[in-house]
Amino acid sequence: MLVWQEDLDTGIDVIDGQHRRIVEMINQLEAARLSASQVAIVEVLDELVDYTLSHFAFEEALMEQAGYPFCAAHRRVHEIFGKRVQDYRLRFEAGEDILDELRTMLARWLFNHIRGDDKAYSDTVKRHLNDFARHHEQGGWLKRTVQRLFH
Repeated sequence: MLVWQEDLDTGIDVIDGQHRRIVEMINQLEAARLSASQVAIVEVLDELVDYTLSHFAFEEALMEQAGYPFCAAHRRVHEIFGKRVQDYRLRFEAGEDILDELRTMLARWLFNHIRGDDKAYSDTVKRHLNDFARHHEQGGWLKRTVQRLFH
């Protein structure tokens, strides 16, 4: 089973939570494999793929909003990974036993991706989120305008 390690934290709570969920799903995939239940394996595999793709879209949107300069390259890494996982899915559907190989690839790729690519954007995104929070903490433009006009 995979164990979350503190050096995987990006410092962005929502992203770290999503990454932890992906690790949990990789562990669920291993549990399903050990149970030898094809139905459970398919369900976990489908959920893992869908959740990961949603996570990628969310992460890419955050990077784009923050103005991260390497957003396009990061998106490309996600696309390549998505195609790779789809290949595993097709091999599995064709009856090939790919689960050990898939689990190893997922764990290695995810941890390396977080430690490298995701950590690279974290400062830019954290700055953006902090600026956004500060702006809205002050109430945004409407509150500031009302205060200026009526106080």
